Amino acid sequence: MALVPYEEGGGWGARQLHSPWAAYRFASRTICLRQDWRRLGVAAVVWDAAVVLCAYLEMGDIDLRDRSVIELGAGTGLLGIVATLLGARVTMTDRAAALEFLESNVQANLPSELRPRAVVKELTWGKDLGNFPSGAFDFILGADIVYLEETFAELLQTLEHLCSEQTVILLACRIRYERDHKFLKMLRGRFSVDEVHYDSSKDVHIYKAQRSSHKDDF
Repeated sequence: MALVPYEEGGGWGARQLHSPWAAYRFASRTICLRQDWRRLGVAAVVWDAAVVLCAYLEMGDIDLRDRSVIELGAGTGLLGIVATLLGARVTMTDRAAALEFLESNVQANLPSELRPRAVVKELTWGKDLGNFPSGAFDFILGADIVYLEETFAELLQTLEHLCSEQTVILLACRIRYERDHKFLKMLRGRFSVDEVHYDSSKDVHIYKAQRSSHKDDF
């Protein structure tokens, strides 16, 4: 997630967003996450899209055991932590200013035997992509990372770099504005895209994307 501190006040769950802690139950564990809205803005709070994607992964239709996963815009770390608990080898990425915060949540919520399976790394979309092997990941995960139109080209460039023919991208998001539809159109221009889940209670969509030449199921 980009570091965009919003102004305090207003509705849309402000009380939850400004809470210093958020707790969830996934993979038979309670996950307690620090939040820091004032210092890091959207990168340091848990969004509904991450919760919905965690629940989708936990349903078990996707086998993450020993699969290589990278998360873009990891924020608080909830999604990457859950993927690790479900057996994946996970690289959680975000911009430099969020890494210490992200690392603290990862260390606090993964048992010691699983910590070597979770790596926190800096990634600004479209930059220094050579630090990440091209096509080396089985899954790319992103939760509520589609909201700044000026980042769309860099995000797509990053997805293309990270993808192999077999890589599955899973993006969870709300479709709130015209720019969200624009991103989906841009994504469909480069990948085969299907909506695989919709949570009506939270108004969150999950999209699966793969290179257009590879449309196999999970």
